[in-house]
Amino acid sequence: MNEFWLYFEIGLKHVLNIHAYDHILFLIGMTIPYSFNDWRKWLTLVSLFTLGHSISLFLSVFGIVYIKENLVEFLIPITILIVALFNLFTAGKNNKNESITLIAIVTLLFGIIHGLGFANYFKTLLSGTATDKILPLSEFALGIECAQIIVVIAVLLLSFVVQSVFRFSKRDWTLVMSAFIIGVVTPLIIQSPIWYR
Repeated sequence: MNEFWLYFEIGLKHVLNIHAYDHILFLIGMTIPYSFNDWRKWLTLVSLFTLGHSISLFLSVFGIVYIKENLVEFLIPITILIVALFNLFTAGKNNKNESITLIAIVTLLFGIIHGLGFANYFKTLLSGTATDKILPLSEFALGIECAQIIVVIAVLLLSFVVQSVFRFSKRDWTLVMSAFIIGVVTPLIIQSPIWYR
């Protein structure tokens, strides 16, 4: 049971970490178009993001996939930028009846990219064969899922307060937060070591 909590806590801290703000920014960007009433949509997206994260860790642990760290560190802010830009161009449009299939596929893909960013560190945490790492990987994924739900609920609460108390429209809130996210990730993309190789 102690091992379960160890890897579960590592998963929690992987997301709930001020130094891992890229993960939190992605979750904010993914969440701001939604409200508590859209719980099926945001819970699906969070779970798909975790699934993508777990797939990339699984493939990395078994030596099936390896991508250079610099490339992954470049792609992570790109995924965040894409989500924020998507929100900018769709803010205020009535998407209530729209299928989230495309968004779901993209979220899964982005989860895979974000998981690759943690894959090397995760491999160094564990000793033993690849099959010995499956259970800790599952425990880690569960910690990530819980942490992501905590972040999403915090964002939804903040959105609710801003929209109900401060009378921001959902469109304006989405535009402001998306612009903020773009402002944070653009320097990360510009300063990426990938440009200097």
